[in-house]
Amino acid sequence: MVIKMIFKKKDKIQKSKEIIKREQLKIKEEKRKNRLINKIISRKQKNTPITLKEQITSMIYFEILGFILCLLLFFALTGGRNYIKMYAELNKLINVYDTITSNYYGKIDKQAMIDNAIESMMSEAGDDYTNYTDKDNTTTFLENIDATYEGIGCTVSVNENNEIYVVDIFNDSPAKEAGIEKNDVILKIDDQDYIGKTSADMANYVKKNKNTKIKLLIRRNNEEKEITLTRKKVNIPTVTGEIFEKDNKKIGYINISVFSAQTYEQFRKELNKLEKKGIQGLIIDVRNNTGGYLATAKDISSMFLKKGDIIYRLEKDKKIEKIKDTTKESKDYPVAVIINAASASASEILASAIKESYKGIIVGTNSFGKGTVQKTKKLSDGSMIKYTVQKWLTPNGNWIDEVGVTPTNFVELRTANEVEITIGEDRQLETAKNLLFEKIN
Repeated sequence: MVIKMIFKKKDKIQKSKEIIKREQLKIKEEKRKNRLINKIISRKQKNTPITLKEQITSMIYFEILGFILCLLLFFALTGGRNYIKMYAELNKLINVYDTITSNYYGKIDKQAMIDNAIESMMSEAGDDYTNYTDKDNTTTFLENIDATYEGIGCTVSVNENNEIYVVDIFNDSPAKEAGIEKNDVILKIDDQDYIGKTSADMANYVKKNKNTKIKLLIRRNNEEKEITLTRKKVNIPTVTGEIFEKDNKKIGYINISVFSAQTYEQFRKELNKLEKKGIQGLIIDVRNNTGGYLATAKDISSMFLKKGDIIYRLEKDKKIEKIKDTTKESKDYPVAVIINAASASASEILASAIKESYKGIIVGTNSFGKGTVQKTKKLSDGSMIKYTVQKWLTPNGNWIDEVGVTPTNFVELRTANEVEITIGEDRQLETAKNLLFEKIN
């Protein structure tokens, strides 16, 4: 036993000696380098000639040091991406592009070539939601999803006389402030005749016009009137609400058209208004709502769930993250969500959270079934790519991709035998109303 301890002690001493020796060598090497640098600096100060060997050695030393610093800076700026390897992988693509654009005998649309190459790369993912959008379509997409644009704040359509007329006017908009009314016929814009043109023609002109002021000639009750509007940033309404009453019971109704960047605030404002009027239950209608921002669906869900309740789950590389409600706010009245086959993405997140965590009612038909999450990246020319990054699961861990959220009360808008539904009849809405009225004490 004593002999073993002696041997162990000797081993430790030997290892300690080796470590000390290595450190001494390092110190000696550093001193050598420092001596060289100091020697060069000293000679420069004394105007003493530096030998050729010293010059070459110092030059190599500083070149290597500079290269290492540049490399560290490069990797810091690029986030550690290996652009050298990336260039080697894309060398064939660059070679083909250069050859065709330099040598093809006819005209080549370079931008179209690049767009097609990007679209091909995105399609290789084999995912319908991973795609490329050109500049114009990106602008339209962002206007819809952000629910803001530069304009006058009204929606228009074309009547049977091929005239553009006002369908709706947004609150707090230039159109509202200038006194534009529903059914006003727009005859001219900035003295240009717009009879026979489309609503898209008007929208494009108003949005892309660089002038702050826009002059409209309208017809109202057979009288023509000239109105000047000032273009500004307009918030597109994505939420509408009303109240249904029966036997002294009140149910609130909110329709969400899209989960935009403005929707949460609009929803909160509308819900507060309904609650002040004494609603005892709520219907949220997301039929034909194809989705939008995940964060918006999360924030709206958080208004109803209790702190700690699961809103949804995210899955990537077989790792699952639970996204829970972190707010103190919650509701205790009955809630019903109406869905259909066109309710997708963020609509399905809200519906599944209300169904599984809030124990609410889901009325309608199975939703679309989009169980993945995408991110977007805007490119330098204003175009954009969208790519899938994760799966999302319901609070109970169900993946609804290509299946959809299953209603607690399956109700079709019309039966298979019916050719059309009666005007004003909405079976799904009526079912939701009746179920909530029954639940209210």
